[in-house]
Amino acid sequence: MAVSDEPYVIAPRRVSFDWRDTPLHWIPDEPTATHVINVLHLLLPAGERWFVKVFKEALPLVRDPVLLKDVKGFMGQEATHSVQHAYVLNHLAEQRLDTEPYTRHVDYLFEILLGEEPPFGVPWPRREWLRFRLAIVAAIEQFTAVLGDWVLRADALDHAGADEVMLDLLRWHGAEEVEHRSVAFDMYQHCGGPDPVRYARRLETMAVAAPVMLWFWVRGAAYLIRHDPQLAGRPRYSLRKHNRAVAKGLLPAWGELGAAVPRYFRRSYHPSREGSLRRAVEYLATSPAARAAAGAVGRAALG
Repeated sequence: MAVSDEPYVIAPRRVSFDWRDTPLHWIPDEPTATHVINVLHLLLPAGERWFVKVFKEALPLVRDPVLLKDVKGFMGQEATHSVQHAYVLNHLAEQRLDTEPYTRHVDYLFEILLGEEPPFGVPWPRREWLRFRLAIVAAIEQFTAVLGDWVLRADALDHAGADEVMLDLLRWHGAEEVEHRSVAFDMYQHCGGPDPVRYARRLETMAVAAPVMLWFWVRGAAYLIRHDPQLAGRPRYSLRKHNRAVAKGLLPAWGELGAAVPRYFRRSYHPSREGSLRRAVEYLATSPAARAAAGAVGRAALG
């Protein structure tokens, strides 16, 4: 059930996770599903650091104090997400799955191609380049909200015996994505200039972001499966095995992901209709990592 946005405080939770007992195939006997989801750890450390950099650059353009408060909360949450997913990369490396050759390409995308200056000396006005990158963030956040809501509903992962620590990371992150699902869109609408150019740029950047994300995701899954030290014979990513995991409920359906694009193209679109804020808040109230973080904050406040 979708829940409309109401006044809601967006704030980071300083969570931590213990990866010592998490196996490489954290969904038992499901390496394809495991590694398709593991692509998140490849993309998010660099991607969410980039979100924060872009928003920091745009902060002087924000004139709405409510939006400014939400943006700062968004930045805090995204910075925490980046750090926690980077720790998972360290855990993969400790299990002899080195991701650095792949993440170099991700770093190049966000730090060079989408950096503070337009790449290759392209004469793009600075303000318009910033607006383009804000629109890219909003387009990507459409998918993170959809994925966040999916993982909160994915009971099949529990039934398959997925590692509890990894599930908590994914669901804590997913719940916060649903919490702040409107912020990047509202930031772009606020800073993106007048219509119809602002709307046209929204369509353009989604048309770029969706296939690029799909390409990086498939390549990431293929990389992880090919370099998995526990899979003999140098196996390849298989669409058949991917679809089998979808049928089991271990991965989101292609249709669910694809339908996010035409929704975003509607002029009347707003992300407050994506997912369930109630479901997200309910999970955060029970998440082991979020509860531990809240307890630490409370103990610190008491001195």
